[in-house]
Amino acid sequence: MVRIAEGRLDGTGKRIGIVVSRFNQTITERLFDGAVDCLLRHGTEKEKIDAVRVPGAFEIAPAAKKLCDTGQYDAVICLGAVIRGQTPHFDFVAAEVTRAVGALAATGGDVVSFGVLTTDTFEQASDRAGGKAGNKGWDAALAALEMANLPIGETGSWE
Repeated sequence: MVRIAEGRLDGTGKRIGIVVSRFNQTITERLFDGAVDCLLRHGTEKEKIDAVRVPGAFEIAPAAKKLCDTGQYDAVICLGAVIRGQTPHFDFVAAEVTRAVGALAATGGDVVSFGVLTTDTFEQASDRAGGKAGNKGWDAALAALEMANLPIGETGSWE
């Protein structure tokens, strides 16, 4: 028989850090609201959710690393919105925030969830921040809870 591990969608007793960019705040606040709503609905206590606001998407990963380095969080959720403009700035910022958050998550030491939108238009971002494509802040929070509850111990043993 194949052993299968899946994390529970349960925030009971979990301490969660959220890093959210202020740039494109109309979108990022909706992502933030979605993430908090998800956490609360899945049992995370409001007092165990800490949020850090940063200027833009480029600053998300360094702030997330600071949270991870404290050892206080079961998961850190990264939220932001990078919307294409008329210059190549989008390409650099979107690539760097994706790379940096991915590198942090790949260390294996902390659960880091990626909820940074990279869209061509404001309308696409709006659709993904509570519009017809759902709320990717909610989705990032759900992924964080599942990963924080994986039944695999630090030594790799199955709990």
